[in-house]
Amino acid sequence: MLTNTIRVLLADDSAVTRRLLSEAMASETELEVVGMARHGSEALQLLPITRPDVVLLDVEMPIMDGVETVTAIRKQDANIPIIMFSSITTAGGGATLDAITAGANDYATKPVKLGHANEALAYIRNELVPKIRMWGRKQHSRFSKPLTSLTRGSDVGSDSQAGLNSAGKSLAGKSSFPGLPPSAVPRPLKPAVGSSIEPVDLVAIGVSTGGPNALFEIFGAMPADFPVPILIVQHMPPVFTGLLAARLDSVCRLKVREAVNNTVIQPGEVWIAPGDFHMRVKRQRTDLILELNQSPPENSCRPAVDPLFRSVAEVFGARCLGVILTGMGRDGEEGSRAIHKAGGQIIAQDEASCVVWGMPRAVTQAGLVNAVVPLAQMASEINDRTRRGSIHRMATMALNR
Repeated sequence: MLTNTIRVLLADDSAVTRRLLSEAMASETELEVVGMARHGSEALQLLPITRPDVVLLDVEMPIMDGVETVTAIRKQDANIPIIMFSSITTAGGGATLDAITAGANDYATKPVKLGHANEALAYIRNELVPKIRMWGRKQHSRFSKPLTSLTRGSDVGSDSQAGLNSAGKSLAGKSSFPGLPPSAVPRPLKPAVGSSIEPVDLVAIGVSTGGPNALFEIFGAMPADFPVPILIVQHMPPVFTGLLAARLDSVCRLKVREAVNNTVIQPGEVWIAPGDFHMRVKRQRTDLILELNQSPPENSCRPAVDPLFRSVAEVFGARCLGVILTGMGRDGEEGSRAIHKAGGQIIAQDEASCVVWGMPRAVTQAGLVNAVVPLAQMASEINDRTRRGSIHRMATMALNR
């Protein structure tokens, strides 16, 4: 066996699903199924014997379900990646969110037509196998020398706060971004024309892998009097996004809802793009309106971050804040470029606190960010930057009276 082989333990009560999963991974030279269980209790027995790099769990199983299994595994091993494999149902979606809260790292939805073997295999290879491969490699990397994190948590454009000069060098002369080549070091953004502080009239957030727990942490700390609307694109299928909105609403002082087409949005409201729909914002006279559409996927995603961010740049110009959180891929990079070009602000989650530093890495390496921020500080960073604009807005109104 090659040392870089990713060992997979899977648990599902369906023999058909186990066979499809095993067959899909058998064609992948990097993956090896080292154990198959019919329920969580069997998976726990196999865990110390098979020593997997990744555990794949069905959500709804007899004897011990997926959520109970995640909880039990986390008592034994805090680090092994766990991926939930769930049906696109209200029960499946709710249990998947419970599993993520309990410590699961990621999820994938089951193919709708399990009886159509070729379609199901193609779906598993396209949707699930890349996640297994990514998490397996991440697990292997834990035992090798880690890359230096980009974590700084201060304005990229602030030399005094970040200890950087404009070339991305520390004041001590060493690069403060040793994990990146000089061309990828974030550059300070130019202030918006005519003002050093632009009011923020809307916050837009893009997030993917690791998003639910990141959003729970951020919105659990957001104040009840947050002054502007917040729009979120979380890469999730239908049903799941509505459940996520309800979960966030239960922990947040703000009202969180799944977006509905042609809704007028108000300050202090939080709207999540529904699965399988892109979300945009438009201005209609004095109202801000949500627009949902099923235009082709972008970056293989629908909803995608880029359409939202582009619309925000069009409507708000420099008076917006884009936030890129944990996630695979590059979705959000082009939209962030549009916000950057319009003079708005972009902040990105730091590598150390990301589940996957893909989307934040893309915007950071492209030189589009104003700040790189740890997750624990993200709520206060969003609030501070928005309040800064509110103070400026109130001062301007007072001067114009």
